[in-house]
Amino acid sequence: MITLQQLLERKGHSVRSIGPDESVLEAVRMMAENHVGALLVMEQGQLLGIVSERDYARKIVLKGRSSADTPIREIMSSPVTTIAPDRSVEAAMRQMTDSRFRHLPVVANGHVVGVVSIGDLVKCVIDDQRHLIENLQQYISG
Repeated sequence: MITLQQLLERKGHSVRSIGPDESVLEAVRMMAENHVGALLVMEQGQLLGIVSERDYARKIVLKGRSSADTPIREIMSSPVTTIAPDRSVEAAMRQMTDSRFRHLPVVANGHVVGVVSIGDLVKCVIDDQRHLIENLQQYISG
């Protein structure tokens, strides 16, 4: 069973974040430039919320608000559900599926150490299954 710490060691610990007073337009720019679907909202090292493409679509586009004039704090999801790095990939998948979100900050001792997406988790499970199949095939063929 792979832990989130092991997954983060493979994929990297980089975290993309934005301040709560930045504009939604800036958040959308950052997401596009970094090819990510969500940003953590942080202030002075504290995790305040998370803002995603889904938040943008539902809270700006559908409501006809201005992304240039709306601060992140008005559309971010808060409080943020987090998970510890010693938890398993399967536990993270279950939590994300049950709560219906796609990005999950990994927090150790009150500090964000990474973020995993549902795509990261699915890729990890597929890679592990592929490895297991290869090992079983080698075992069977002698």
